[in-house]
Amino acid sequence: MTWSEVAVVVVAALLLLVWLVWLAANRLDRLHRKVASSRHALDHQLVRRASAAAELAAAGALDPASSVLLADAAWSALTVGGRGDVDLVQDVAHLADDPCGRLPGAAEREMAESELSLTLRTALADPEEVAALGQDDLAGEIVEAVAASWYRVQLARRFHNEAVAQTQRVRRKVLVRLLRLHGRAVMPRTVEIDDGWPDGLPRPGNVG
Repeated sequence: MTWSEVAVVVVAALLLLVWLVWLAANRLDRLHRKVASSRHALDHQLVRRASAAAELAAAGALDPASSVLLADAAWSALTVGGRGDVDLVQDVAHLADDPCGRLPGAAEREMAESELSLTLRTALADPEEVAALGQDDLAGEIVEAVAASWYRVQLARRFHNEAVAQTQRVRRKVLVRLLRLHGRAVMPRTVEIDDGWPDGLPRPGNVG
């Protein structure tokens, strides 16, 4: 093989390598954006669920003890770590800079959301009591809002965690780690909260 032929082979190999690196970098960038987008959606649904829970606590449809406990859990979910609608915008800005990292106070946020799930499950454990709530127009509407937002939380968390798992698999590949194609973005992590469905709460559209 002549030197010119060797040069052609080397150039072709280099071009192939550059092309593969470009493909990997673009795929990783898309995955990072997918993780950020799914996290935004999950945060939005969590805020909607906590807001609906707060409305249910304030509606006077539950017994006083349950109302107090639910109001406290909902407020904690909305405000833990200085959150709420305004601070959620700051979280989104943080994710834009570091779309895969855990937000500040993520562990506290997850604990508060899990506590809200537990409190709601306790308040909505009896199907007959939930059915009685549905007989009242206002309470029934709020219960439907809780069910709808909770269902969307489950879907959003599943979608987000699947996106995180896919990104983690790509980032563990040798080429990605060797060339540090992830840049400064930290390894994404799944959102682990208790979002088990209450026994007495019908799925969305079936609250009677």
